[in-house]
Amino acid sequence: MNTDQVKGKMETVTGKIKEAAGVILDDDALEIEGNLQKNVGKLQTGFGDLKDDIKDNIKKNK
Repeated sequence: MNTDQVKGKMETVTGKIKEAAGVILDDDALEIEGNLQKNVGKLQTGFGDLKDDIKDNIKKNK
């Protein structure tokens, strides 16, 4: 697991918490911010996965 994967997962969790807080507090701005942060985290995790796949593929083909 690389740093992008870890940071992405943390962003996703933080975003989910903010999104849920926005729903509970009826705060649309917080809900939207949480949703955005959650999706950014998913992208960063996906980027980390891609980096790992590329690294593994390079090692495999040497």
